[in-house]
Amino acid sequence: MPQPRKRATIREVAKATGLSPAAVSYALRGMQVSEETMERVRKAADELGYEADPIARALASGRTGMIGLLCGSLEDLWQQALAVGIGRALKDNGRYALILDAAGDPARERSLAGQLRDQRVDALIVQPVDPAGEFWAPMCDGLPVVAVGDALAGARTAAEVVFDNRAGVTMALEHLRKRGHRRVAVLTPTRASTPDRPADVHVMAEAGRLGMDIEVVTASQALADATRAADRALTAGHRAFFCFADSIAYGVYAAAAERGLAIPGEVTVMGYDDHPMSGLLTPGLTTVDWDIDGIVRAAVRMVVGAVDGTPHRRRIVQAPQLRERGSVG
Repeated sequence: MPQPRKRATIREVAKATGLSPAAVSYALRGMQVSEETMERVRKAADELGYEADPIARALASGRTGMIGLLCGSLEDLWQQALAVGIGRALKDNGRYALILDAAGDPARERSLAGQLRDQRVDALIVQPVDPAGEFWAPMCDGLPVVAVGDALAGARTAAEVVFDNRAGVTMALEHLRKRGHRRVAVLTPTRASTPDRPADVHVMAEAGRLGMDIEVVTASQALADATRAADRALTAGHRAFFCFADSIAYGVYAAAAERGLAIPGEVTVMGYDDHPMSGLLTPGLTTVDWDIDGIVRAAVRMVVGAVDGTPHRRRIVQAPQLRERGSVG
């Protein structure tokens, strides 16, 4: 029977690269060395089969190498893509993501955030369901937290990558108004328990400014639920939809197809996050692009800096771009 391969040591990697063990350790953690050196060390480590002993590393450094990633709802395809991107980028930086799903539930979000803290993660990245939750302030006092999407009200986060929702909402509603739509159903995953999410607040303010008649409809990012919510809105006579997630907009496509209604001839649909699937629909979904690749890079750079004590900018505001396709008639 073949014997298990002996774990390569950091000294063996140092010998193979001609560097000191300390320099190899820094390179493997993405710290204080050049990109060329990091690449050379990681290549040698892969060839030798080196893997850091997580227990020894945690005992020596007081860190686990784990970053918690708490997603608002992984039924949202855009959030799935965000989780994939952040997980891979953390691995490239010598960390591992522990990914949990709040399922759109503020109580579940609070519970899972506490569990991640108790698991001794080194930091937390969160796309919050309830950014005004009172538990965020004490959470951020004891753990570096990077918020994505919405800022955490009253909490001292390590960093934030926030969306300029005012600009995004204005862009979307003005686009619909210019196309002649005054009565619009806004489909949002926001629940009655979290009425102060910034995007939802802005949509009502901007609708008033633009003289638009808005009805807010709660719909989760799950396709079946979004389809049912869209069908109810169609029954109520709505023919123009602004959806706070492209995943919800896909439900409008499904509900319209079941009724034999053409997009954009009879039903107008607009999304809000430009998931890659949106360009493959027929017609393509007009939506708002927040640059998910840029968000991943910024969030990972900030969380690594917060853990290593080399903080970068504390706040980045993502500007929206309109992706006009064929779904707005």
